[in-house]
Amino acid sequence: MRSTLRTRRAPLQRRTTARIAAAVVAGALAFTVTACGGDGDDDDKDPGKGGAKDTGSTLKLPKLDGESVSVSAVWGGAERKVFLKVLDEFEKRTGAKVSFVPAQDPIISFLESKVAGGQPPDVAMLPQVGAIEQAVANKWAKPVGPEALKQLDKNYAQGWKDLGAVDGKQYGVYFKAANKSLVWYNARVFDNAGVKVPKTWDAFLQTAQTIYDSGVPPVSVAGAEAWTLTDWFENIYLSQAGPEKYDQLAQHKIKWTDPSVKDALTTLGGLFGKKGFVAGGADGALQTEFPASVKQTFRGGDQPKAGMVFEGDMVSLSIAETKAEVGKDAKVFPFPAVGSDSPAVVGGDAAVALKDSKGAQALLTFLGSPDSAKIWAEAGGFVSPNKNLDMSAYPNDVQRNIAKALIAAGDDIRFDMSDQAPQSFGGTPGKGEWKALQDFLKNPKDVAGTQKVLETAAAKAYKD
Repeated sequence: MRSTLRTRRAPLQRRTTARIAAAVVAGALAFTVTACGGDGDDDDKDPGKGGAKDTGSTLKLPKLDGESVSVSAVWGGAERKVFLKVLDEFEKRTGAKVSFVPAQDPIISFLESKVAGGQPPDVAMLPQVGAIEQAVANKWAKPVGPEALKQLDKNYAQGWKDLGAVDGKQYGVYFKAANKSLVWYNARVFDNAGVKVPKTWDAFLQTAQTIYDSGVPPVSVAGAEAWTLTDWFENIYLSQAGPEKYDQLAQHKIKWTDPSVKDALTTLGGLFGKKGFVAGGADGALQTEFPASVKQTFRGGDQPKAGMVFEGDMVSLSIAETKAEVGKDAKVFPFPAVGSDSPAVVGGDAAVALKDSKGAQALLTFLGSPDSAKIWAEAGGFVSPNKNLDMSAYPNDVQRNIAKALIAAGDDIRFDMSDQAPQSFGGTPGKGEWKALQDFLKNPKDVAGTQKVLETAAAKAYKD
């Protein structure tokens, strides 16, 4: 794998997280008490009230009869099944023959082998800002064409366009977004324990203690997939240290040995290190993958193995595979405020063309339209940054309010910190931040040692 060259990015608008935090908190508090199901209100069709008018089928795509288009992504399970439906619709509209190429993390390493073999996919769905930068630095990525740019200008806030740009040139079309500052909870467990939704970290720990006392482990942690651990850290760090420090650490302008990192790890360790708080203990958590962490929290009529699970809006896809009903059995609240405000961290997957082909550009155009977003939105477990997607496409009020909060945030977004880092540090299984935080889950008292490991790995990755 080539060294991770850090290129200059188009400057992101980083004024404050106050507006997005307020929007996400307001939206999340609304859907903690809203039942599942659409309401059909006119508000969902009025752009001035958080919705958007449906653009229908006005999108024009070129005829690509018989042309082959390959698409690579790391999505598996339910996510892959829904994305294949999106690609099926593209096939119907264009006549192209689309093939899905499963990728592995880190996707940049996977793509490097494909490029070296002379068989890169036409389009890759890149889940990290750093991966887009590296694809450009390696001269794999092709700029977004004029038709796709029209969709971006029409349907996206500037902040989302900036995230897909390098040196002022557009390379990425963000198709899927994620609000990564949510805690999902089993309503029956909360009722049995007699607890309410906590708004602060101290209240969250008190709630966890009461749930534990009721006989249920309070928190399910997907330690086998370390990206979830980075999300735990980032939410705590953003709320506790503030947005300026968050940006500095994301760019490695301050070291991981900084006192602010010590504070965040100490806070996280207070949860991970509390006996009985993590379902299965550290050993069990490190063998628990993300879908399983959700399912063991919502097991229908069976005794759940946890009361809460932290992660983004994509959790609802795994909930759908249990007997639990989103909005009734499975509810959600904003990540509790560790500092003065609740954090608001977002992630996303961007489509990047790796071939100069008509099919690749047509697919970018389609993925930048409300037409493609509507297909996945209707299936659930998805939030689109496309502001012209009709809010009625979302299957329930929970998803609808998450989407409204994301759109209302506009340009004021804080992107997932590990996804901004070089992949060797923030996105590689068994290495860098992922490995360090898995080790921290095993031994949450070793804050200083974890900081040293993180800084050593970060220094190397940002230098390469």
